[in-house]
Amino acid sequence: MTESANLFDGKEFVRTLTSSPGVYRMFDTRGELLYVGKAGNLKKRVGSYFLKPRLEPRISSMIAQIARMETTLTRTEGEALLLEAQLIKSLKPRYNILLRDDKSYPYIYLSEGEDFPRMAFHRGAKAGKGKYFGPFPSAWAVRESLNHMQKIFLVRQCEDSYFRNRSRPCLQYQIGRCSAPCVGLIGKEEYRDSARHAAMFLDGKSDAVIGELVATMETASRALEFEKAAKLRDQVSTLKRLLAKNYVQGASADLDAIACRIAGGVACVSVMYFRNGVNLGSRDFFPKLPHDAEVVDVLTSFIAQYYVDKPVPRELLVEQALPDAELLAQAFTEQAGHEVAIKHSVRAERARFLELAAKNAEAALAARLASNETQRERFESLRDLLGLDEVPQRLECFDISHTMGEATVASCVVYGPEGPIKAQYRRYNIAGIEPGDDYAAMRQALERRFRRVAPTNESEDGEAAKPETAEPANLPDILLIDGGKGQVKQALDVLADLAINDVLIVGVAKGVERRAGHETLILGASGKTLWPGPESPALHLVQSVRDEAHRFAITGHRKQRQKARDTSKLEDIAGIGAKRRAALLKHFGGLPGVVNAGVEEIAKVKGMSRELAEKIYALFHG
Repeated sequence: MTESANLFDGKEFVRTLTSSPGVYRMFDTRGELLYVGKAGNLKKRVGSYFLKPRLEPRISSMIAQIARMETTLTRTEGEALLLEAQLIKSLKPRYNILLRDDKSYPYIYLSEGEDFPRMAFHRGAKAGKGKYFGPFPSAWAVRESLNHMQKIFLVRQCEDSYFRNRSRPCLQYQIGRCSAPCVGLIGKEEYRDSARHAAMFLDGKSDAVIGELVATMETASRALEFEKAAKLRDQVSTLKRLLAKNYVQGASADLDAIACRIAGGVACVSVMYFRNGVNLGSRDFFPKLPHDAEVVDVLTSFIAQYYVDKPVPRELLVEQALPDAELLAQAFTEQAGHEVAIKHSVRAERARFLELAAKNAEAALAARLASNETQRERFESLRDLLGLDEVPQRLECFDISHTMGEATVASCVVYGPEGPIKAQYRRYNIAGIEPGDDYAAMRQALERRFRRVAPTNESEDGEAAKPETAEPANLPDILLIDGGKGQVKQALDVLADLAINDVLIVGVAKGVERRAGHETLILGASGKTLWPGPESPALHLVQSVRDEAHRFAITGHRKQRQKARDTSKLEDIAGIGAKRRAALLKHFGGLPGVVNAGVEEIAKVKGMSRELAEKIYALFHG
């Protein structure tokens, strides 16, 4: 590692490197990561940045910012490629192509260690003991598959708490979508076979499932168990119809068809998913990329980052040859435990899949560009409406939500020319005010937002206060306040007290008869009012930001209100403190579970005596 306060000697750094494969990282003077790259030969690759006489402008700009570099050696170039993808995905360097994939993927979960396993939709951390099938491209694909599992294999999907407390079959049994293990209408072994067959089907072993069912049907027929044989016959028939309906000719192997389109500085990668001959749908991605990135660069970076922590199908179809295709295929083969091929020269049905993926990418990119253009037009219209010299780059909007003064919550949402900046949204639980006092609530929220970024922010003893990292450091160009002149005055007073003078405050007051499109805008200290009208793009922007602030506030308010109500009744019982309340709510999954529980069940909770259990039961049942 070489480090310098102002100047980085790249040639000297290259002399310290070996010819081993590995990953290199570039940092600027502030320690921020500029770029992550991989190399089969570190000395040769890193040397190309400092020993070539001329570089592209973007690369030259990046090299000029380097203050230090770090390297990590790997055994193979394939390992370096996967490590590079992991680092780019987690650290998000400024000059790399970044896959912005912030949504968790849905899975189908099959529990283990139970007499009657449950199959259910799952998203998030894989904390439960059991098997996870996926990932699926969308929640719709998961629910469609679960729907088939219910119809064919009759595996339960209900929550364990619901399952354990049944005394008679539920509606799912009545409509032929569950075998009612909750009331013993199916034995453990027979149910486990059904769950095993469902798992085999999701693993792509549908032929083996049909073979086992046919063999069991023939055995039942020979044993004169004709009713059982008839059910198995119907099950096999339903399974074959499903396979015939959803099977895609030419996609018998697991494969993903991947296409990319770039226009207007925006890239779209569209992926079509095929598993076990079934088309699971598609999903579109919009990676962040440098202005001079090409399709092959985007596809290479996307594939490396996307599949680095996900199951890889046996085939990845792309429209053109990728420089690192062979290297990626080798790395994924080792990672997945089965052969992975990246193909670009395909015919027949596979060529049609790529064509469909390309059409999806083109359509999604056109929609994104149209949306961005609309957003830019709205920001420009807001600039013109308010008479600003430049297009505002940051809007913040505050809103207050409560029910008759209960559980007051303030929200702050942030928008830029590219849309909402959700990572900088904030909620404030308001306390210490008169219930229902919206002015005081607004003032408290604004003080908590801006006092940490005020230019003259000093503590009572005269020392500079430390910034609160939870608050965004930059100030908005426009501060939108959901309300009239009273709320605007609170904002003016707070910012004046904090010596913040360069933020334009705009109140958004309800229009005549509270109709959307007829809002009045109140401009800060001047008190000037504007009526843009329902056709104004500027008002459309203000409305969308205001509505988002309202949604964000009311969601937080409902959570706070429910939390308070969940514990309020239990607080009335002597001997039930915070720990016991928490234990009860956790054990039963919330207040409804406590209400429905019997004395014996409540007494089993840690810290509960029989006497306390009887008091709790009496509280809810008289």
